Amino acid sequence: MSSFKFAFATVAVITAIALPGLSQATSLYHAAGGEAGFTYHPDHAKNGKTRAEVLTELDAARKDGTLALMQRNAPLPVKSTGPGKTRQEVINEMRNESPEARRARLESTAG
Repeated sequence: MSSFKFAFATVAVITAIALPGLSQATSLYHAAGGEAGFTYHPDHAKNGKTRAEVLTELDAARKDGTLALMQRNAPLPVKSTGPGKTRQEVINEMRNESPEARRARLESTAG
């Protein structure tokens, strides 16, 4: 039994030592000895948007004013979703909803 515990402990220690190195395999920065303490690997970066896509989004943000708001850390305006409902319309919807829909609504709003 003691050899089983020793083997298990050995595997646990090896795994604990190896995991941090494995987690850095896909990151941009890898730990390294020396003064800097890291090496940079740009080939490990994940390709997201192209430069053209970013510039298109930037131009759109400039035109609609959201860029200026974001630079000032101001809240972005909420786009209108259409005309609102009256109190009676909401009450009627809640009275006519199915038991499954009511259960789902209550579960989503329970906190």
